[in-house]
Amino acid sequence: MGSAFGQLFRISTWGESHGGGVGVVVDGCPPLIPLTEEDIQIDLDRRRPGQSEITTPRNEEDKAEILSGTFEGRTLGSPIAILVRNKDARPEAYSEMSEKFRPSHADYTYQAKYGIRNWQGGGRSSARETIGRVAAAAIAKKVITRLFAPNLEILPYVESIGTIGARVDTATVTREMIESNIVRTGDPNAVQAMIDLIKEVRSDGNSVGGVVACVIRNVPVGLGMPVFDRLEADLAKGMLSLPATKGFEIGSGFSGTTMTGREHNDAFRMEEGRVRTTSNRSGGVQGGISNGEDIFFRVAFKPTATIMTSQDTVTTDFQDTELKGRGRHDACVLPRAVPMVEAMAALVLVDHMLRQRALVGGSEAFS
Repeated sequence: MGSAFGQLFRISTWGESHGGGVGVVVDGCPPLIPLTEEDIQIDLDRRRPGQSEITTPRNEEDKAEILSGTFEGRTLGSPIAILVRNKDARPEAYSEMSEKFRPSHADYTYQAKYGIRNWQGGGRSSARETIGRVAAAAIAKKVITRLFAPNLEILPYVESIGTIGARVDTATVTREMIESNIVRTGDPNAVQAMIDLIKEVRSDGNSVGGVVACVIRNVPVGLGMPVFDRLEADLAKGMLSLPATKGFEIGSGFSGTTMTGREHNDAFRMEEGRVRTTSNRSGGVQGGISNGEDIFFRVAFKPTATIMTSQDTVTTDFQDTELKGRGRHDACVLPRAVPMVEAMAALVLVDHMLRQRALVGGSEAFS
């Protein structure tokens, strides 16, 4: 019922923000992949709250526990269950929300759809659900590098926060550059201005949005299934399933609409025995299938819905009222969204790699 993603590498996330814990079941992971809890923890630490002065102060260590699917440090080929316990939940901070709908949250729509909702931190609609995705993607990345594309790199970074933009060279940006600052942008000259803006809006009880860009290098040719499972369509679904997302574009995106065909087309050429393009306005995907060039896309994130100022809303018995945000929240989701974007990209790619191998088989699956 909407909590599963993928076909051959299929994940099902579960849990609520202030329940006993959250987690994921991964089905379809091949056997004999080396996997430990420490492998998963690396990415969970990049996603967790309380990691810097500009993120929510909720103090969660987000320790991963592998409950099934591995033996002696390797995957068994059976379902892998991962649990992360909630330890710093404070549901009392949300008691007023039990009777009032938070503006731009899922409170009203969940209530209207199901007739019930967990109002403690948003329950299932909380971004805490993404812990399961990030944990599953840590496994996906190990499958990718071990079985399919050992040199593949997924490098998301903060491209803009509010009106402050970064200037990042997608050909040379590295994970070390991105992770060297708490904003997770690839432009050191933009870091302090972005930090200052986040602090400014937070001190005003407000929030700010922005854009995460992502470049994926060393992508095999042939990923993607026409017609409805095009690679960019699955990437779009994955990204837009993340909390707070409002837009997705790949390659030239909306700017391509201002060009003519002569300006926009990526001309082909032969280079060292393989087909290459002289430009990459397609963003690495043509006809829904990867062409071997870098995949490049952008994801737009709205300002955090919870703000610490009074807003108009209605009660659960449909009376006009006001509500002021409470609890612990990010004034800007962008820095913590970077590992979430990376996770969804990895989950889409590993699923299509397994599907391509199933379709073509053997060493001929990838060119």
